[in-house]
Amino acid sequence: MRSISLVFRRIAKSLLLVSALSFGINARVQAAPAGNAAAGGALFKQKCTSCHAIDRQVVGPALKGVTSKHDEAWLIKWVKNSQALVASGDPAAVKIFNEFNKTVMTPFPELSDDDVKNILAYVETGGGEAKKEGDAPTEEGAAGGAKEEGVSDFMLSGLILIVVVALLVILVLNRVIKTLNRIILQKKGVAVEEVEEESAAVRFRKLAKNKKFVFFVIILLVALFGSLGWKAMWNTGVHQGYQPEQPIKYSHQLHAGTLKIDCQYCHFNAYKSKNAAIPSLNVCMNCHSYVTASDKYNGQTSPEIAKIYNALDYNPDTKKYGDSPKPIQWVRIHNLPDFAYFNHSQHVTVAGIKCQECHGPIQTMPEVYQYSPLTMKWCINCHREREVNSKGNAYYDKVLAVHDQLKKGEKLTPAVLGGLECGKCHY
Repeated sequence: MRSISLVFRRIAKSLLLVSALSFGINARVQAAPAGNAAAGGALFKQKCTSCHAIDRQVVGPALKGVTSKHDEAWLIKWVKNSQALVASGDPAAVKIFNEFNKTVMTPFPELSDDDVKNILAYVETGGGEAKKEGDAPTEEGAAGGAKEEGVSDFMLSGLILIVVVALLVILVLNRVIKTLNRIILQKKGVAVEEVEEESAAVRFRKLAKNKKFVFFVIILLVALFGSLGWKAMWNTGVHQGYQPEQPIKYSHQLHAGTLKIDCQYCHFNAYKSKNAAIPSLNVCMNCHSYVTASDKYNGQTSPEIAKIYNALDYNPDTKKYGDSPKPIQWVRIHNLPDFAYFNHSQHVTVAGIKCQECHGPIQTMPEVYQYSPLTMKWCINCHREREVNSKGNAYYDKVLAVHDQLKKGEKLTPAVLGGLECGKCHY
């Protein structure tokens, strides 16, 4: 029986060691289904939100519980080409098509089976990543953007659960050991005194005097607060999810999503300048000198469009401008540190990066928020993973020409290497 006691004690020590070591691990832990749901969330926001919502009907039906109504293989076929299913006479497809006034769902043949499964996993979570006011968006970058990793809430809660289970196992094992020892002594004829039940206060005082228990508690607290402190420091200065209230509720979901206005129609400097530029109200007036949303507001001008007219001192009846215009005080959302240099034209024109890769599914946002973390690690990961396309690029053609000059032993000057560019000296 002594050997049994030793085995139990070794098990208890092993559990304690595993629990303590687990708190020292600061790698991101995420279950496979959650990862699939995160990837599906990004696709859902890009492909589905213009017509669908999780818990309400939009153009199409609410998607909550769709995986329990139809099997996965059928849903994959439906998403890729719903009209092919309708044309084949599939009863479920024909029923849905007729229920929604024969509205044709956009086919998505470019999505793989895994992509559709990820979207369904996201729907099964009830849209847990759906963005609302004050909520932080997912860390999954849109259109293959780089990921930002850190200490997750899932990891901390999982480790706390491990420690609690370990303590419960230790308590149970100790009680079992005492019971078995008492039984052995009774069989040997040794008188065993019945110990009176101790109060909670007495037990607590004994535990407080137990050096091993106190040491374990201290280690546990250090690990817990260390992990929480590390997470807090890791997120210092990161404003992912920041969504300030703007003076005009401009909807990118309407303009870029429904109306499909190109981003650079408004942010016209993105392809040629460091800054993307905030469009002037004159750009808005290209449309809103005629479009006033009068049908929606019972013949009255939309309150948000009226704010544009007021700022420009514009009279929509006479279509004339006054002499007292004033600027709209927009609130900046994406802020980089002063020591960080970012050039929009270099990324948009030279690298061919889409706006959504940094700003997320902007065409689905009623109000813009900071989608990506914009940290140094996030940028570096993108630079490590992205492939440079040098074909037909004047910069790389010049680099190759310089290499040829070096091989030939010809004279090279700083001017040949771009030393006359203004930005080399004047930043």
